[in-house]
Amino acid sequence: MDDDSTSPSQTRAQLSLPPTMPRDSLALETLTTPSDHVNRMINSAHSQSPSRAIYSDRFIPSRSGSNFAFFGIQSSPSPQSASSSPSPSPSSSAAAESKEEASLSTYNALLRAALFGPDTPERKESPVVGRNIFRYKTETKRSLHALSPFGFEDAGNVVSQSPVKAARKVPRSPYKVLDAPALQDDFYLNLVDWSSHNVLAVGLGNCVYLWNACSSKVTKLCDLGIDDNVCSVGWAQRGTHLAIGTSNGKLQVWDASRCRRVRTMEGHRLRVGALAWSSSLLSSGSRDKSILQRDIRAQDDFVSKLAGHKSEVCGLKWSYDNRELASGGNDNRLFVWNQHSTQPVLKYSEHTAAVKAIAWSPHLHGLLASGGGTADRCIRFWNTTTNSQLSCIDTGSQVCNLVWSKNVNELVSTHGYSQNQIIVWRYPTMSKLATLTGHTYRVLYLAISPDGQTIVTGAGDETLRFWNVFPSPKSQNTDSEIGSSFFGRTTIR
Repeated sequence: MDDDSTSPSQTRAQLSLPPTMPRDSLALETLTTPSDHVNRMINSAHSQSPSRAIYSDRFIPSRSGSNFAFFGIQSSPSPQSASSSPSPSPSSSAAAESKEEASLSTYNALLRAALFGPDTPERKESPVVGRNIFRYKTETKRSLHALSPFGFEDAGNVVSQSPVKAARKVPRSPYKVLDAPALQDDFYLNLVDWSSHNVLAVGLGNCVYLWNACSSKVTKLCDLGIDDNVCSVGWAQRGTHLAIGTSNGKLQVWDASRCRRVRTMEGHRLRVGALAWSSSLLSSGSRDKSILQRDIRAQDDFVSKLAGHKSEVCGLKWSYDNRELASGGNDNRLFVWNQHSTQPVLKYSEHTAAVKAIAWSPHLHGLLASGGGTADRCIRFWNTTTNSQLSCIDTGSQVCNLVWSKNVNELVSTHGYSQNQIIVWRYPTMSKLATLTGHTYRVLYLAISPDGQTIVTGAGDETLRFWNVFPSPKSQNTDSEIGSSFFGRTTIR
């Protein structure tokens, strides 16, 4: 037997092949000469296996469907493609161009009429052939009207402009009315305040009543006796303690949750008609022209005395950052104090009547609004950072109260002589969103709910009226806790 010959069984044993693989599959191609080997290596780059896909990490976009004319790019065809592609007939090219020009002229006419009116002279524009130079999927065909930014009716070619956002509607009637017997008709008092725990405090004669807005439960907090009257009420920021200013010049602090008096502080010689809490201080303004700064944690009745007004102090408000205190008086003056001053750091004398209505903006630091009495009738806006007056608007009637919305850049003013109205304003344009009427006396008292949507107004007609005037915060989708589920008219005592 020849030494070079090998049996199939021996081949399988040497190569460890499975018994089912035929020996013919092991046949190797014989290269006769070295040149054949070189030619095969060269031509291997041009041969591709039909059963194997070749992948690459390079992205080469296909520009065959791109519209270069949209960008002013002229795509010049290669000579080879120009010679190989058949030229379109003149008749078909002319028909396509005329159809395209008619469509573009129609679109341009409609767009020109929508933007500039029907009498605008026509202007020649370069045709827009395409929409995008890079496209990764086939676009669906759109009608000519779908390209218009204004939209068109399917029935005709009438241009319909997009609807203008309607102004927010404010209900013109209160959703709840409470009878408040003995609610005094006195411009210089502040007898209504709403706590952060959703409890309304009202001073009626010589008593203070609490109305729970969630349950409508009424609680009598205190009775000062026949020799004294309530002149002001003010909730602490946490909503648990209530300060009560009396006609005898005393100040009482009550724990409302326990209906227990915490302490009584003196210092004023005459009635206390204005109160304001900061995070650490309680300020009280009196007919004796002074403002006392009190720390209820300290043993002394007051820690400092602010002197500057020449008549009764009837308005007090701390800024939202607790750094500035604004005070208004019957001397037609508006003062601004800081935490440590005993003299006003800013003085404004532009009002020509008593300044009771004071409100700090929760949206812009240093923005202060103030309102004047019957002889003034104006709301003025101040920038306490630059010590300047920003604007002034004549409301036509006595300004009794002001409050800013926490949810939107709007504010509410209540008025007395001679219209007794409530006005919702949009700031800074000071356009009227709504004018609410219903009180038959001056609207002397105003407070806002903790969610910022509802206000309560009080007047000498001995009623408290609840109005939904502001929208809910953007993050809140539910209605107010005290919403319109409380209908009807009841009494607060």
